Amino acid sequence: MSSCSRIILKPREEENIKQGFPWVFDNEISYVKKEAISEGGQHSSSTEQFDQCTVTDGEVVEVLSKSGQYLGTGIINKKSKIVVRLLSRNRGEVFDQAFFRNRIEEAMAIRYAYYSKHDSYRLVFDEADFLPGLTVERYCDTEGRVFLVVQFLALCTEVFRDTIIKVLEDLCHPFGIYERSDASVREKEGLEEKSGWIGAEHDPVIRIKENGIILQVDLEKGQKTGYFLDQKFNRHTAAMFAKGKRVLDTFTHTGAFALNCASAGASEVTAVDISEEAVANVNVNIALNGMEKKVTAVCADVFDLLRSYEAEKRTFDMIILDPPAFTKSAKQVQKAYGGYKEINLRAMKLLEKGGILITCSCSHFFDYNTFYSMIQNAANDARRTVQILEKRGAGPDHPVLAGYPKSEYLKCAILRVL
Repeated sequence: MSSCSRIILKPREEENIKQGFPWVFDNEISYVKKEAISEGGQHSSSTEQFDQCTVTDGEVVEVLSKSGQYLGTGIINKKSKIVVRLLSRNRGEVFDQAFFRNRIEEAMAIRYAYYSKHDSYRLVFDEADFLPGLTVERYCDTEGRVFLVVQFLALCTEVFRDTIIKVLEDLCHPFGIYERSDASVREKEGLEEKSGWIGAEHDPVIRIKENGIILQVDLEKGQKTGYFLDQKFNRHTAAMFAKGKRVLDTFTHTGAFALNCASAGASEVTAVDISEEAVANVNVNIALNGMEKKVTAVCADVFDLLRSYEAEKRTFDMIILDPPAFTKSAKQVQKAYGGYKEINLRAMKLLEKGGILITCSCSHFFDYNTFYSMIQNAANDARRTVQILEKRGAGPDHPVLAGYPKSEYLKCAILRVL
């Protein structure tokens, strides 16, 4: 006997999904309809309330509107508020090895237009590449070896992990694969955190080259998946403004913005981070690039340091603000607004007339309109006039899925402060 479970939505809950949104939340479901076909061809059906349904987590389900319109096929997880993550909009599509190979090949083809075989980039960007909960980073070290960092954050792709790993091995021929499924969000999916090498073990500390800069990356202990690849092209653009300038790079992490600016001819660069481990790594990267005379790494709280620089009347020609996400929920946006506004206001006060401010936010909750409103209000309070030279986002290895706002998370503004 074969069976098919269908998730029937409440009235008008299908609109976002029809616009491209790939999730179904628990409060959007009306009921579950189970249909079965016996070996003799007899058809039977039954209806269950969602909170009492017998559908197994990890099972393939179809999602239908209240009127019966097919919306997509995905994987059910009753432990999560996101009950279904859609894998396909094509009815009857089978989630086998050929399916995942095709999805990953399509993601690779997009990257080939922008990156060479020696580059490091995000190979799969979860929902935006139609593989919910799956992130794959491709690192190419200075010896030409390819390392993959994989992150399974949802049951939707966790149930296919062996198939996905096999496809990645066949397509990418990696020297090593490291798993970083160590994010707390897995708990919300009913999954345990895990990390470590898949297959042969190697030294997790590697060196990559980005925009001509050598950077040490720790695949095991680095933030999230080891390194923030999404800012590559923004770092290159920042460097275009740096020649001859005194630069302050805050929340520097690996020192990548700082080193790009120094390589482009900045007269001096101060790179600041609150983490002692991060600053130690920045100093390694400074030495790897022979920038000891130009770049100074400072361990300090950025908020405190900006205040002290203002009190000292110290000024810069260029300041970079690339903070971590100040909010990870919609409820904290107003609190985060105050933090973003403070660092931007103080940075504007520290800039010489005509100075360049490169300011970022990586929180998708702190949306585009809120971000640029904050910049305007900070400028007003700092009594400075700003010209917005560019409005940028993440690199092309982080495509934006229309209808899925979370994929457009990174904002990067290049400003001239008068």
